[in-house]
Amino acid sequence: MPDLPVITRRELNRMSLPELNVTVYSDYICPFCYVGHHRLQRLRDNYDLKINWCFLEIHPETSAKGEAVDTLDYPSETWEKMMDNLERVAKEENIPLSRLDFITNSKDALLLSESAKKFGREVFYRLHEKLFTAYFVNGKNIGDRDILLKIASDCEITENDVLAAWQDKKHQQQLLQNFNTARQHNIQSVPSFVFDKKVLTGVVAESAFREAAEQLLASG
Repeated sequence: MPDLPVITRRELNRMSLPELNVTVYSDYICPFCYVGHHRLQRLRDNYDLKINWCFLEIHPETSAKGEAVDTLDYPSETWEKMMDNLERVAKEENIPLSRLDFITNSKDALLLSESAKKFGREVFYRLHEKLFTAYFVNGKNIGDRDILLKIASDCEITENDVLAAWQDKKHQQQLLQNFNTARQHNIQSVPSFVFDKKVLTGVVAESAFREAAEQLLASG
């Protein structure tokens, strides 16, 4: 008789929770995506959260070498106010966040993350968390391929798998499909969180996530 698979306590707990499906449009260089990611994950205490991560490259014009944030099309006062509010929210919710003075190109990070989905939930989320942390906590340039290779290695993703992620056209096609799907649903910015027909955009309060989740499950 073959051995039965071992089910961890976490998996058992998750199996007893109602399943909640959410689609998230996101980019690793978007600070609001970073904060929104942390808030959304808190729903796991009440739901078996299934997230369809749809990555969108928000600044394809930016160099992978990194550029000063003042190259962005934001008035300096608007940017400073936005960052002050973001830092306040992060501090209130105990989300680690460092103020960055540069922005970078995220395409290679997005391609890597798309590719990592094939390795399963654990590997994907390990990479996903490390990419956000590298940029928003440690101030590393996640447009730099050497840095991405190191992050991937820490997640036990081989160099060959990383290079394949950057070369395989199907991952680039997936980013294009994400863009087209977002447009079809009138989604024009990240982060956007889709609970069936309800779309929440920007810095969304945890209470708004929970309300949307309850409405979605009630309608089903």
